[in-house]
Amino acid sequence: MPLIMNKITLALLSLALLGNGLRAADSPAKPDQLPRISVKGNHFVDPSGNVVLFRGVSVADPGTLADRGQWNRELFVAVKELGANLVRLPVHPRQWRMKGREGYFKLLDQAVGWCGELGMHVIIDWHSIGNLQSGLFQISDNGDYETTQAETFDFWRRASIHFKGNTTVAFYELFNEPTHFGGMLGTMTWTEWRALNEEMIGIIRFSDRQTVPLVAGFDWAYDDTGFRYEPIRADGIGYVTHPYPNKRSQPWEPKWEEDFAFLSDKYPMIATEIGFEAGGPYSDQDDYGNRITRFLEGHGISWMAWVFDTEWTPRMLKSFDGFVLRPDGEFFKEAMHRPVAAPSE
Repeated sequence: MPLIMNKITLALLSLALLGNGLRAADSPAKPDQLPRISVKGNHFVDPSGNVVLFRGVSVADPGTLADRGQWNRELFVAVKELGANLVRLPVHPRQWRMKGREGYFKLLDQAVGWCGELGMHVIIDWHSIGNLQSGLFQISDNGDYETTQAETFDFWRRASIHFKGNTTVAFYELFNEPTHFGGMLGTMTWTEWRALNEEMIGIIRFSDRQTVPLVAGFDWAYDDTGFRYEPIRADGIGYVTHPYPNKRSQPWEPKWEEDFAFLSDKYPMIATEIGFEAGGPYSDQDDYGNRITRFLEGHGISWMAWVFDTEWTPRMLKSFDGFVLRPDGEFFKEAMHRPVAAPSE
């Protein structure tokens, strides 16, 4: 009798989900056989408990790449040849709406499948910039970042159902770059931001309790100081920073320590965007590039270069034809192949 009741309960739950608009596109994708990544203390670990440090790269929005005719497996082969073990897939809300759920999940499934075959884990990133509390977002030419709380929550509801059990998808990056832009985008307290993230984590974990949520701080995801006093009230998560060179004046290291690296003593972290423009003020490899990658690795913080593209900046590619790298792309390729920096004292 209990077995029959369980089947009935599951059937009713499935009908309820379908009745709420969760169609076949939202059902779990086929799992790829990469090791499950989880959190242990202040590290990301594999199933054997070995610490994993990620060095990776972001590509452009899958929808944008498809629109340009640059969406193919060869793109991910080139990323693998860089030395990446993690790929970030930025999902712009506008592209999510334009392609529709089924169309966009098809793109994500392709990317996740290719990455699984090539041995690279994946971050799915909801790529909005702005104030999710006020509903005001950074202006772009195409309105790429415009979203709502309801759409954001619904994206994570559907993504967590779709990718549940897929071990290639290691991380859900809940919101790309939170900012109130000094008040131009309204107000948002740290307590309000914490509550929004905890609600998203709750929505995700109703369906998927294994994929690791990643949470960013203020100032376009650079400043994590609020988490010192009000950390997210959830286990098994990681924290994010975007420490671009223009965020603080030199010397950088003491400020990086104060603004985000202190968290790495207690929690696992990923700098999901770092980068510099070739020929720009921070393009000396003995300046920002080497200093930020070595600083992060010395604190056990994983990192990802932005961005493996020819148009989005700071761009790592000169051309998709042969995937010719710009100097900053060459730097990150070298950095991904060298030994990990020694731990900082």
